Amino acid sequence: MNPSIEYCREVESYLCKKNGGHLVRIVGPAFEQVRSWAEQGIPLRIVFRGIDSASDRHNAKPGRRRPLRIEFCEADVLKAFDDWRRTTGLSEAAAEDGPSRKEPLASHIERAVQRLLAVRTEGRVELANTIAATVSALDDLVTNARQVRGDARAVIIARLADLDAALIAAARDHIDQKKANALRAEAEAEIAPFLARMSAEARQRALGMAFDRFLRESLALPVLTYE
Repeated sequence: MNPSIEYCREVESYLCKKNGGHLVRIVGPAFEQVRSWAEQGIPLRIVFRGIDSASDRHNAKPGRRRPLRIEFCEADVLKAFDDWRRTTGLSEAAAEDGPSRKEPLASHIERAVQRLLAVRTEGRVELANTIAATVSALDDLVTNARQVRGDARAVIIARLADLDAALIAAARDHIDQKKANALRAEAEAEIAPFLARMSAEARQRALGMAFDRFLRESLALPVLTYE
């Protein structure tokens, strides 16, 4: 089978599962869209992360919903790919292929709030408190984020980085050692194919970033930074 067709069918199958078994065919323009992801070298597991993010937001909408279509997952897929490239230290090389589409700052903040509100925090008092404080801070930022420019925009972006650092620090404090070891092993396995091209410093940085990403995923925490 043509690799692009196989890639597309894998994505179609995963999207079907996220839609509760309802099949949404990936054909025509949608197929070309997914094929472009394959040509960019986006791993399927990264595509699936993007679909997960789009699905979470889609399912959070009140009322009756139509099945999620792949066309509405692209921003999430490209964002997941950008995060992954930064983690593996491949962002500079990937930049030669041109920039990916970037969502507006206000939309990024709104998406983060929606995902934080969906995090399950039963029995995690300190983490729940950090999330509540983070949501409150994001609510304060989102209105201005719609129209700010220049230095004012840079201040909001810097604030997002601070909030993200506090959120991931709270997540690290929450996790037990056994789970931390398992996540670290996953992080090491993911960056292993890229170690030969990295310096020792880059390897440690990539490992730390990969660990934080797996930690986020285990708790369903969004990335707040905006780059």
